[in-house]
Amino acid sequence: MKRRVWLTLGAVVLGGGGVTYAVASPSSDSGATGRAKRPVKVYALALKGTAADRQDLARTDTSQFSMLGVSWAGATTRLHGTAQVRTRSTATGEWSAWRDLELNVDPLEKPGRRVRGASEPLWVGSSDGVQVQVVRKNGTTTALPKGLEVNLVDPGVVTDAEAEAPGSEPAAFVAEGSPDATSSSTPADPASPGDGTAVTPTDGQTATSPAPTDTTTSTAAPTDSSSASASASPSASPSPTGPTAPPSTRPRPPIVDRAGWGADESISPQAPEYNADVKAVFVHHTDGANDYSCTDSPSIVRSIYAYHVQVEGWKDIGYNFLVDKCGTIFEGRKGGVDLPVLGAHTYGWNRESAGIAVLGDYTTTSASNAALASIARLAAWKLGQYGADPAGTTQLTAGATQKNYFSTGFTAGSAYTFQRISGHRDGYNTQCPGNTLYPQLPTIRAWAAGPVQGLKITSLGGATASGSTYYTKGAITAHWTATTPGSLIKSFQLLVDGKTVATASGTATSVGATLPLGSHTIAVRAVHQSGKTATSSALTVVAETTAPTFTTTPRISLRSGTVNTSAVPVTLGWKATDDKALQSVKLLSPTTATFSPTTTSSSRTATSGTATTWSMRAYDYAGNYRTSSPAYTPAILQESSATKTGSWTTRSSTSYLGGKSYSSGSKGAGLTWTFTGRSAAWVVSRASTSGQAYVYVDGTKAATVDLKSATTLYRQAIWTKSWSSSAKHTIKVVVVGTSGRPTVTTDGLVYIK
Repeated sequence: MKRRVWLTLGAVVLGGGGVTYAVASPSSDSGATGRAKRPVKVYALALKGTAADRQDLARTDTSQFSMLGVSWAGATTRLHGTAQVRTRSTATGEWSAWRDLELNVDPLEKPGRRVRGASEPLWVGSSDGVQVQVVRKNGTTTALPKGLEVNLVDPGVVTDAEAEAPGSEPAAFVAEGSPDATSSSTPADPASPGDGTAVTPTDGQTATSPAPTDTTTSTAAPTDSSSASASASPSASPSPTGPTAPPSTRPRPPIVDRAGWGADESISPQAPEYNADVKAVFVHHTDGANDYSCTDSPSIVRSIYAYHVQVEGWKDIGYNFLVDKCGTIFEGRKGGVDLPVLGAHTYGWNRESAGIAVLGDYTTTSASNAALASIARLAAWKLGQYGADPAGTTQLTAGATQKNYFSTGFTAGSAYTFQRISGHRDGYNTQCPGNTLYPQLPTIRAWAAGPVQGLKITSLGGATASGSTYYTKGAITAHWTATTPGSLIKSFQLLVDGKTVATASGTATSVGATLPLGSHTIAVRAVHQSGKTATSSALTVVAETTAPTFTTTPRISLRSGTVNTSAVPVTLGWKATDDKALQSVKLLSPTTATFSPTTTSSSRTATSGTATTWSMRAYDYAGNYRTSSPAYTPAILQESSATKTGSWTTRSSTSYLGGKSYSSGSKGAGLTWTFTGRSAAWVVSRASTSGQAYVYVDGTKAATVDLKSATTLYRQAIWTKSWSSSAKHTIKVVVVGTSGRPTVTTDGLVYIK
């Protein structure tokens, strides 16, 4: 059995730009129980080149890292140009495409000498190789800053849950044989030279000598970072001179505290500073890939924290809160989530605001609804502590003279109007929070402020619509949708005639009730967490229990068509009505079919010689129904059962009913059938030589029928007669003796009894 070795590694930047990796602490346990947690680490690799317009780092094998950025000496120095990086994935071994680093980072108003200038950090996922190129902007004579280096952040494994997760082992280091590498076990100070004197800038970023890069992280309780319901520990207590936490008019959302995401508090020992209140919230994005797993979110937050503190030299992470694409909220800068902690996120405006950063890059990709909902909940709660309407505006006093992304000028000390929920670009000249997230800010404001948006009833279970009116027997279930997420909704109320009859939670999408008989209006009211209400359009619903009626009982009558000994052609007729609204009529037997409320007949076939039940059911829109099931028997009277007059000849063929028929060309020859029934049909054979016949009903001439046909046809019901009720009737056919085609061939008579 092979023994796994777990390594704790550090890096040192040497004067010649090389990097050394220190190795320590092999683990003696290869099982999960003894798996060591890996602390967060920051490594620095100096860029090479003496030219004032370009510096590079060739493809270099490195220790494992997941975030990187470029930094340089002098916090007030700007890098006028581009910085691009490529990284090698530990999972695939493939090199990525070149990616730009965001260089337009908010400066500090009064940075300490140990603070470095830096790009925004870029999350690249687990990597073990890097290539960098920094190029001066065309047309500018400003040289590249001194002390350029690429800073790599390994988020480590700092919680029990992460230690147990697959793939948590550190990658092997392959830099020992690289040029300029020198053995050392002493961590480096990545900051620019200085005496480490603390300076408190006006926007609250206190710069000190950063902690060593080879840090250890205190053990934290495991957390499920992908769950929006992650628990939060109590807020930090304010200092004796600090503010107290005012209650909010909105509920506090779940927040993963610093221990939950594995913050190493030893690298930022300075006490937090506080504002007087929070007048506005600025929304940011952190840049980097959007395809991260939400289980990686704590690692991303740790990496940003380490980058802000150990690379840039800030006192703490700059953002007050961070939100991932799954909607999980993370505590950022320490000091108490319910206190007005002074952050470092929006240059010139930190003194009266809080900063919320969404993990990812939203330049071309929209933020998820889960992220938007969490921002809205968080902003509503935080602003609600100070009685501020998230959809309103406020006056902020500029802490610096500058222009924003839209070229709006600000003068330090002057007051300007801002939306309570604003984007980073509203206060500073940056694309942040991205060209797709920024247009989503109105949605965030609407969700945070209320009332509920897009509320509508989508369906009404237990009721059926006829036109604009719904019908029910009484019990209904209203289903609805709303564009405002349920996490921002306090409750839903079902209104019947304007009165609340049922209440459901803010995440519910349906609720039921039973209506009294009569006509009612139905609507749904949504109560936002702000207390504001929105009501859907009302529906008219009629509750009724009266079943439809058959004003004409279903009955069958013979129709023209081909007759067989097993089946005869019939027409099924009926008429149904309802006191409110008839929906449909269904044939239940001997076959099934569904008919519209205006249909009153259907062509069918009936079994000869067998009593068949024709069961039909009429439904109204409320679901009431009535069934009618009369039975009828089609009977075939062969020609041989008729009383003959005149001369008739018997013909035999399998094409005839029963195999035989009567034929006559004698004028006046007749056949008479007597029966008791409600419908009758004379069945004949037809050909081009067939003649005419008179039909008498109960002694009265009823029709002259011509049997001529261009094609020969057998067993044809050519003449039919129906009555409203069953009675005794006599049918007589008489040969006309048509010139040139006198012959009449009859197969018999069919009647319904």
